[in-house]
Amino acid sequence: MTRVLVVEDDEDVALALRVLLTRAGYEVVRAADGRDALRRLFADEPDLMILDIGLPVLDGWQVLERTRDMTDLPVLLLTARGAESDRVRGLRAGADDYLPKPFGTEELLARVEALLRRAAPARWTGTALDESLRLVPERRSAVWRGEEVRLSDIEYRLLQTLVRNRGRVVSTGQLLDQVWDDPQGIGPDRVKFAVLRVRRKLQQSAPATAPDPIEAVRGLGYRYRGDQEE
Repeated sequence: MTRVLVVEDDEDVALALRVLLTRAGYEVVRAADGRDALRRLFADEPDLMILDIGLPVLDGWQVLERTRDMTDLPVLLLTARGAESDRVRGLRAGADDYLPKPFGTEELLARVEALLRRAAPARWTGTALDESLRLVPERRSAVWRGEEVRLSDIEYRLLQTLVRNRGRVVSTGQLLDQVWDDPQGIGPDRVKFAVLRVRRKLQQSAPATAPDPIEAVRGLGYRYRGDQEE
């Protein structure tokens, strides 16, 4: 059974999430503070985390940062902080999705289902090849210029989509549809920060003089260029 870790200090919200997710067929484990969340992460090995930001002991930002240091687990931020700056901060920190409170039950379940679909092993079949890049689906990583680069689910799917369309511009809408399964979601920021994370990881394993393999095409989208010079 698919296991969801709910990290929520509000008892009423936690109970509502447990009932909703259990009825939908998920096994639910709950952590009431940030430190307990990290313990549960190792003890219960969940398939997805629903993470509140305003937590005691360790806040949600700290939990997200430490989670991303250790695992590619899909993370859905669920919080009363609905300001754009908080959404941007969450996406930049590596959250896979962001849903402000109060939330609709159907929308929450749809987002959970979409995140789990993207994380399913069957979605990582096939290896895309490039002169300097080899994608390794079973490890969700890329070998770039001879160095292995570990990627999250989203980062892998994003790079895979761009490589398969090498030389062609892929729009933000197309990336949302093909990578996030969510064409109506938080568009430009979600894509922009995912691209920035992939760029940073590739650049860290390449010489300082190496060209950026991913080009941002203003007003249109992104294009994979590989080792092609400016």
